[in-house]
Parts: sequence; structure tokens; C-alpha cells
Amino acid sequence: MRIVGVTGGVDTHADTHVAAAVDHNGGLLGIESFPADQSGFEELLGWLVGFGPVARIGVEGTGSWGVGLSRFLHDQEVMVVEVDRPNRQQRRKQGKSDPTDAVSAARAALSGTATVTPKSRNGRVEEMRVLLVARRSARQQRIQSLNQLRHLVFCAPEEIRTRFMDRPKTGLVSEAANMRPHKGSDPIIYQTNLVIRNLARRVKSLHAEMRVIDETLRSLIEETAPGLVALHGVGTDTAASLLVTAGDNPDRIHNERSWAHLCGVTPIPASSGKTTRHRLNRGGDRQANAALYRIVLTRMSSHDETRRYVKRRRQEGLNTAEIMRCLKRYVARQTFKHLT
Repeated sequence: MRIVGVTGGVDTHADTHVAAAVDHNGGLLGIESFPADQSGFEELLGWLVGFGPVARIGVEGTGSWGVGLSRFLHDQEVMVVEVDRPNRQQRRKQGKSDPTDAVSAARAALSGTATVTPKSRNGRVEEMRVLLVARRSARQQRIQSLNQLRHLVFCAPEEIRTRFMDRPKTGLVSEAANMRPHKGSDPIIYQTNLVIRNLARRVKSLHAEMRVIDETLRSLIEETAPGLVALHGVGTDTAASLLVTAGDNPDRIHNERSWAHLCGVTPIPASSGKTTRHRLNRGGDRQANAALYRIVLTRMSSHDETRRYVKRRRQEGLNTAEIMRCLKRYVARQTFKHLT
């Protein structure tokens, strides 16, 4: 299909965006640099409109430096196409510069090489994404603090070791957080008790933060995709990860095969000559892939139908990894129906 009108391409950066405009034949109309702020976005769009009606704009980095521009163009009802970085072979021949990348982005959007619609990032799913960032960092810091706490107890003076040794994790944190260290004759014992108490309070604080985030996520998921959490093995964290991968505009994913490919659970053709084979897909969104893995793991241990399937496939000669790949593909097909 021939695209009539001006096609734009933008190479995005932290402070400035470099834009290029090409005509319907790919001929270069102009290159200009604009500030990466609201006024700069308006100037960029006005500059493109000056060449004629804008058909579409290819933007590089719509999930990072270009997210603000993508939101602005989406609000202005301009078609935005997500562009990957330029081909490395072409870069070796032509060199690399911001204007060159902007022209490449425009021609990729014009030719149909770039066809992906970026996430709109303007609804409940964007709230989930922000909350998941906070939850993952809180979880990592909680694990680190808890490991430091247990190691300090293990290496502490005998008086402290005797008190806390062989305590379960919950009991250790609760008792250590309620400590009131007093300066005594041994400053090492005092400082060790003080640090143990502070670490325990940090663990409790992070746990409380995660609980609040989970409650907020649960409410957002029930408003957005209630059928998703009703599936066996799908919890708050996994549902949120899948929804964030789909984005606020899941209609950009046309079918369940595209969704499975986005999650990295479709085999990739790797045939050559007389050899016909497929290889494991290492691409896709790894957070979504991990979410599908956790769902499958839960079903393999507690879902009767899945356990019967696993038993049958083992008898056919498949190992656990191969069975899990099949199940992840099935779960991707099942979850796709509940994304909207």
C-alpha cells in the first residue's frame, strides 16, 4: 500500500530529538533538531506538518527517551511506529550520526520495515508498570537485607549467636526489630545489636511497602482484566507482568500467535538446505516469559489436568524442559483471551 503524505523519523535522546522528513518516494525533505520537552514536541510536529499532511512517524526508543514524544503524538492522533536501531551492516558502510539515524527511522516507517505500534502508556497498565518497578526493587532490597541480617547473626559474638541462632526467618525479624540495644562494656556487641535491629526494621518496612503495592495492583487488575486472575496459577504479580507486556492498547497485538511471539514462547525457524528444524526463542519480553514460567510451574504441582498432561508427555519421551515449553505456549494462548 502506497503511503501518501510526509513520513517522519525521530532519533531520540535525553535532551534533544533529531527529526527527519521524507516524501512518499523516500526523498529527504529536511532534518532538524528539537528540545526533548513539550514545546519541542509541538515544534517538531509543526515542522513536519509544514511539508504536508503527516502520514506516520517512526520513533526510535519509544520505551525510553522517546516515550514523552510518543505520548504527545498519540494525543494528537498521529500514527506512531516503533523503530529498532539501524542495521549494523548499513552502519559500517554509511557511518553513524543522529541525522543518519533519523533518516533511517523515517525510511523504515515508510517502507514497512518497521510496523510495530508502541504502547500508549496512558492508562491503568502504566500505573501497574510503575508499581512493579517499585515492587521488584523492594523485593530485591528485602532479600539483601535479610541475608545481611542472618549473616551478621552467624558471625556475631557468642552472646548474640546464642540468642538468635536457629530462629525461623519471621521470628528473627520480629524479635530483632523490637530490640533496644544499650551501651555496655562491650562496644562490639552494642554496635552489632544496633545494626541487627536496623536491618530487621528495614526488612519489615520493605515487606509492608510490598503489601501496599500488591493491594493496589490487585485493585487495578480487577478493574482492567478480571478474567486473567481467575485462571489457575495466575497471581497478582504474574497478571501485572503480562498486562504490562501487552500495554494499555492490547489491540496492537493482532492475534494469539503475535502475543506468544512477544512473550518469547514460539519456536524460531532455523532451517537450511536439507535440514528442517526450529530453535528455542530467546527473544521476546523476558518478564512475560518468566510470568508464564511461574504459571506453568504452579499448574504442574497443583492442577490435575496439567499433571495428567505432564504424565502423558513423559511417556511419549519428552523431558521436563520440553514439556514446560509446550505448556507455556498453551498458557500464552489462554491468557491472550483475557488481555482486554
